[in-house]
Amino acid sequence: MIHNFYLFIIMCIVLIILPGPDTAIATKNTLTIGKNGGLKTVFGTCCALMIHTTAAVVGLSAIIVKSAMVFSIFKFVGAIYLFYLGVKTLWSLKNNKNLVENEILPKNNYQGKSCFKQGFLTNLLNPKVAVFFLTFLPQFVEVNSTTFIPFLLMGITYTILTIIWFLFYISLINQISAFIKRPSINRAMEGITGLVLIVFGLKLAFEKAN
Repeated sequence: MIHNFYLFIIMCIVLIILPGPDTAIATKNTLTIGKNGGLKTVFGTCCALMIHTTAAVVGLSAIIVKSAMVFSIFKFVGAIYLFYLGVKTLWSLKNNKNLVENEILPKNNYQGKSCFKQGFLTNLLNPKVAVFFLTFLPQFVEVNSTTFIPFLLMGITYTILTIIWFLFYISLINQISAFIKRPSINRAMEGITGLVLIVFGLKLAFEKAN
């Protein structure tokens, strides 16, 4: 029922590695909270991916793609959320400026509680993920065959590959963060991810369905 499955896996790996909002939020939470925060973020992202998979299987993704109003709602809510996370990150850095000048790491108030939610909402509220699932997956389904099982298997495969990549990525970011001891450098990295989230939010706001 699925043809060129190995090609599908290769394409998934390339697409997953390409930086996007999910990567930005995982980076931010790994830097600010640590490896545990990054893992919780990725868990939230993968839960959202399974919802997108389910939506593709039952046809809800088609509604999002074909309805300009539904697509716009998802798009702007997602864009506002990314923008909010970016601004919140930069504002947090500003409030802790005095601690950085004394080379003291600011106390983290998140404690990982919102990491899952951030990863989950960042992915779930991105309508481009729904569009991706609806336009990418059918290319690997044999003509005149049912899409239920193939879509489900490919969605699960994509999610598993996402987990594998982010486990490696988060470990790498955590190692880099531990190696760079100076709080000022860590804050600079956090500031960059905050700006990236804002850019992704603005980019999403101007996206079109097709």
